[in-house]
Amino acid sequence: MAPPAKRPKLTGRAFYESLGSPRHILAPMVDQSEFAWRLLSRSFLPPCQQASLLAYTPMLHARLYKESQSYRDHHFQPCRTSPSKSDTESDAYLDGHPTHDRPLIVQFCANDPDDLLQAALRVAPHCDAVDLNLGCPQGIARKGHYGSFLQESPNLIHSLISTLAKNLEIPVTAKMRILDTEEDTLRYAKLLLDAGASWIAVHGRRREQKGHETGLADWKVIRYLRENLSKETVIFANGNILGYEDLDQCLQKTGADGVMSAEGNLCDPGIFASEEGRREGEKRGEYWVGRDGRGGWRMDAVLRRYLDILYRFVLEKEPPYRNPLFQPDRTRNSIQSTREPILPLPESSPININTSLLPSTNHQDNHHDAQPPAKKRKQNHQNTRTTSPNLLAVQAHLFHLLRPLVSKHTYIRDKLARARPGDMEKYEEILADVQHVTREAMLELEKDQGKPGVMHGVDVGDGDSDVKKEEEEEDEGVSSVKAVERCRRPWWICQAYVRPLPKEALKKGSLQLGKKALKKLEAEAGNGNMNKTEIIQDEVKEKRELAAREGTDERDGVPRQEMAQAAMHLGTSARTPLGLAPIGGAAEVSSSTAEVAARAAESGSTFGIDNGTAGITSTGDLGGGRGVWWGLLGKGTIAEAALAASTTVDRLVLDL
Repeated sequence: MAPPAKRPKLTGRAFYESLGSPRHILAPMVDQSEFAWRLLSRSFLPPCQQASLLAYTPMLHARLYKESQSYRDHHFQPCRTSPSKSDTESDAYLDGHPTHDRPLIVQFCANDPDDLLQAALRVAPHCDAVDLNLGCPQGIARKGHYGSFLQESPNLIHSLISTLAKNLEIPVTAKMRILDTEEDTLRYAKLLLDAGASWIAVHGRRREQKGHETGLADWKVIRYLRENLSKETVIFANGNILGYEDLDQCLQKTGADGVMSAEGNLCDPGIFASEEGRREGEKRGEYWVGRDGRGGWRMDAVLRRYLDILYRFVLEKEPPYRNPLFQPDRTRNSIQSTREPILPLPESSPININTSLLPSTNHQDNHHDAQPPAKKRKQNHQNTRTTSPNLLAVQAHLFHLLRPLVSKHTYIRDKLARARPGDMEKYEEILADVQHVTREAMLELEKDQGKPGVMHGVDVGDGDSDVKKEEEEEDEGVSSVKAVERCRRPWWICQAYVRPLPKEALKKGSLQLGKKALKKLEAEAGNGNMNKTEIIQDEVKEKRELAAREGTDERDGVPRQEMAQAAMHLGTSARTPLGLAPIGGAAEVSSSTAEVAARAAESGSTFGIDNGTAGITSTGDLGGGRGVWWGLLGKGTIAEAALAASTTVDRLVLDL
């Protein structure tokens, strides 16, 4: 009997339409768009609509994926056994599962066509397309010569894409950033399409726009591409997505076929939820709606749902029993409860505890009077870390998800900072704390609604007048103030994190102009743009002079004497035994990086700061560039930061 004929390979718009012409896309995020998070994001849609959300994997390193079996097993888990040993559908496990993780695009970074092809051939049976990352702007991409730092190597880019287009049975796509001009961006996009990319995803920011200089994505450039490329070209837009309402607005203004969300999704995984999904969530008590009609997903409900996915799909066990989700009844001033949503196991998955993914524990350690020495416990901990990408990502996800909540309830932040990957008991404890503070806040809100100064559940106090004052000072469309107010919700509701614009960061002193930026401003002086910048720089200078006179840190007003006392209390030294990377001759730690330092100290990892962002990198996997990264965690005193980090440093600074 002859084998069944292979399906013809679809490319371009035909391929896009074969996937159902998805308009919403979960963007690729390093170590953050893993299977469990993709499933969580889709779970806010009705079952019949979940396949309409196209999702990307985290960026994978093509060379490491080609060469290392360990790297493959720890980053992409389509089968219960190794993908190289079993490709059968009955062995399907997580990534690319045919029933609940499609459509799926696997993204690679690469600078060698053969490495990329060999890696792509391994994942091809488990995904719908392979994507080339041409947008990563981080320093590690510069050192490794991949991502956005391939822009100056057009021949290499063409070779990477064309090699996949000619040799893969599935399509190849590309994700890029805009260049300095519309014309350069158009030529760049044509290069990718001519090489064989079936579609392009366009991040509307330049390579230099990151950290404090992130700024706004330029939708006009994406619109320019839409108007100057063939109508058959499929374009996805990326950037400036803070909430659900931004999705349609982006599609209208850019003319793109689909819109991506990355950071907006990390802060609110329900960002893609349809109106039907939000209505269903409101019935279950998971979606809160204020008296003014503005609403959002409750953090405690989202966290319950996330943990349930980890239990049922990753660990393959039933979640522990929990009390029903708290829900106040406004009409009768009483309390009602709702049952949590049930996320069924896939039919092919038996309920058994996948203990290999959990960190092993010594039951004697639970008895305080029988604990081994601290050094021995630290060594044991280092040898029992989980390797599951879904469990390793939990902590960083929760810092994004719970940002407003942990800023207010710092004891929950401290618990989260000390949670080990795979320690589900600790995460259940954190969930209980989140549910408790949410319940208290909702009851308090019921009492305070209607009082002066309370707006859609947010106590604004004098802040409302401050917002109006700032709006008067700022020009239309160049201030983050209105975006902050639009996204503002009670602290127990999932909500977008709005980054200050570079101009605002300059004004606050958290961003200083480099030599290139100063030269650019000098060139623009003749256009009348210099006055405002000079005003900003003068304000920063005055702030620093005032801080110098008062003996405080100019950015946060923290007394320098307090910094010195904290340092003396810790017995600091310039070279620390905990692997803290010296920066400018001394190791620096801030209240925004205290938890990262604590984690580094606990795990014996390397700690560093890149462009003001804190992170740790496992010393055993430096080549792969894996790490845990998150943003600011809320303001606290320098002493609290130092003590929370439990580390020794030579100099302590605040960096908020």
